[in-house]
Amino acid sequence: MPDILTAANQIRQGKRSSVSLVALCLQRIKTHNPTLNAFGDVFAEDALREAEACDREAAAGKWRGPLHGVPFGIKDLFSTAGLRTTKGSLTSLENVPDSDAPIIARLKGAGAILLGKTATTEFGWTGSSYSRVFGHGRNPWNTSLTSGGSSSGSAISVAAHLVPGALGSDGGGSVRIPGAFCGIFALKASLGRIPTWPWSATEMLSHAGPLTRTVRDSALLFDLLSGPDSRDHQALPEKNESWLARCDLPLPRFRVASAATLFNTPVDPAIAIAVEQAVERIAQQLPVEVISLQPDWESPFAAFNTLWTGGRGVAYGSALHDQLDRLDPGFATLIARSGEIDLADYLSAQKQRAAFAAQVHALFDRVDLLVMPTLPVQPFAADRHTPPEQPEGDSGVEWARWTPFTWPFNLSGNPAATIPCGFTPEGLPVGLQVVGRRYAEGDVLQFCAALEALMPWAQHLPPQAL
Repeated sequence: MPDILTAANQIRQGKRSSVSLVALCLQRIKTHNPTLNAFGDVFAEDALREAEACDREAAAGKWRGPLHGVPFGIKDLFSTAGLRTTKGSLTSLENVPDSDAPIIARLKGAGAILLGKTATTEFGWTGSSYSRVFGHGRNPWNTSLTSGGSSSGSAISVAAHLVPGALGSDGGGSVRIPGAFCGIFALKASLGRIPTWPWSATEMLSHAGPLTRTVRDSALLFDLLSGPDSRDHQALPEKNESWLARCDLPLPRFRVASAATLFNTPVDPAIAIAVEQAVERIAQQLPVEVISLQPDWESPFAAFNTLWTGGRGVAYGSALHDQLDRLDPGFATLIARSGEIDLADYLSAQKQRAAFAAQVHALFDRVDLLVMPTLPVQPFAADRHTPPEQPEGDSGVEWARWTPFTWPFNLSGNPAATIPCGFTPEGLPVGLQVVGRRYAEGDVLQFCAALEALMPWAQHLPPQAL
């Protein structure tokens, strides 16, 4: 399965047809999806019809855009006009939007083909791959284990070579968690970089973006999908450079801070070793300055818990008050807990968020990048919400306790990527998180492109990609 840039170039050069690529994806989905649970609805006939049209247009010298004829998986949280969007919930199985989300409209405008909707946890509420709609997402490296979530199907489909690329969303780590567990690249950009719509009750945390096999694929997609949209009041202005072009420039002498952990969180020894070895290679072989630094930040878990539970619980609780028995019990618990949050609690959490964000931004007055483990834990059983050593509890945000390195940068709005940096002794990929100052996604992508060249991972294939 080619990556995005390779597929687009092959189609444009006449070396591969869009029909043959779509057919390959459909065959791989047919073979592997019963095990992996990556896809829900697959639009086989529509995708082949679009691919035939793309091939006719290509033969006539007409090109829809840079992604002409390339098939994609779409997280089933994004609105797709005329196509069912279940949001991973039994309460939304008949939901068919009238309009495309901005990211979908731009992907189609660039010439891409929507192949199918990828699995997500219910309304994207948790970081596991637990799903009663799609079946629990399975890790392509070990199918007894979780892929992570909530962009579970998108990460699985890219890692297992079911599609060249996929779209996901990230409100607390939802592209980086499965990206790290599945061994692919995923960047959560600065808040508002890719516009989001419809409105989310956790809009101050929610980001949209791609999951890809290579850094350059991600840079290309951010070039194509970024920019303002009148429906998103947080959307950022057009950026003034190509991030794909940045990936090919010589690496500046970035000042890189390396943190072994945050908030005194214990890190799995195998993950710690892989990250430490990666940082040593970075210091020795890349033209950057690496300093060890342990931020003395206090965990903003309470603030995140209030914003996440309050926003999602109140919004969905109001809309689904007569269908609570059809919800994932954990999500129903979150809705119940939201009733304990009052306006004073919510405003206090916003104030705490601002104070924490200020601390993060102050760090980037001194350094250009922060590198650290993406996650402190290895993948656990696919039928669980949490690792076995952590009780599932009843707060509704247990997932945030085992992902303490991802959601803080949703609170602060900083760009944060996960990139494969090694493997555990059991052969599971380990993710290195690379965080940049606000609006400096170009720095993150350029550094990650250099790291990808230093420590390539494309030759490492999970069993389900073979």
